[in-house]
Amino acid sequence: MEHKSIPSRRVGIVGLGLIGGSLALDLQALGWQVHGLVHTPSNVEKGLARGLAQTISTDPKILAECELIILALPLEELLSPSQELIHSIPPTAVITDVGSVKTPVQKIWTKLHKNFVPSHPMAGTSSSGIEAGQLGLFKNKPWVVTPDNQTNPTALEKIHQLANSLGSVWVTTEAKMHDEAVALISHLPVLISATLLRTLGEERNPALLALTKALASTGFEDTTRVGGGNPNMGTAMMSTNTAAVMRALSSYRWCLAQFEEAIMSEHWAQLEADFQKAQALRPDFIKKQLK
Repeated sequence: MEHKSIPSRRVGIVGLGLIGGSLALDLQALGWQVHGLVHTPSNVEKGLARGLAQTISTDPKILAECELIILALPLEELLSPSQELIHSIPPTAVITDVGSVKTPVQKIWTKLHKNFVPSHPMAGTSSSGIEAGQLGLFKNKPWVVTPDNQTNPTALEKIHQLANSLGSVWVTTEAKMHDEAVALISHLPVLISATLLRTLGEERNPALLALTKALASTGFEDTTRVGGGNPNMGTAMMSTNTAAVMRALSSYRWCLAQFEEAIMSEHWAQLEADFQKAQALRPDFIKKQLK
């Protein structure tokens, strides 16, 4: 299916890392005038060199004429936005964010702007920073929104049109349900992956450690990718979604205990049955790219 481009308009993207930079590239391809706001002069130069936006600045006033503003900021900055940024956002603009936790972000930004629409485009890679943005990152990926009774329906529809133009899969749910879901499929895997890496890091036999490094291949790379990512992002996930993460961890510990019990008791038939159950579950969560 072809996705129609949006007529030329001005969008302000606050943060040009992986998500913000990818949005900037896609929206330019769709005919938007992109105004990028970054923290440092060096990122202004890098962003312009990469062609991430027509205009990039460290001054929030760059957002003044934008009708749409996307807050592609780390969670901690979404939860403690600068007054300069808040006052630079036009009152008529539609605002959305890309944060991976919705409840606290929604609570803050709904009070700050009448046209705020909480959202979470669920796409990513192992890269980060100003060099990470890429075209087509959001195609066939979920774009989750968590509107409530204070969400402006017109603003919500504009974000719907935005997601559709990028080829994303539109998903609507409540903020609490979103946070519990991402705790299970995103935040918990980060903890499990990081724990595996820490387990190897604690190995005190130098010869064994050297051998594991020599033997580690694609399976280990896939399993540990998210745990070896941005430490600040991992900490932000856990600190802003603590209750849901703890609930997911409790369930994980119970399931791990079942595997441990089967091994200790040499109940190999039960262990195989558990592996078969896991094998059968996986296809429901690992979806092929849509054509």
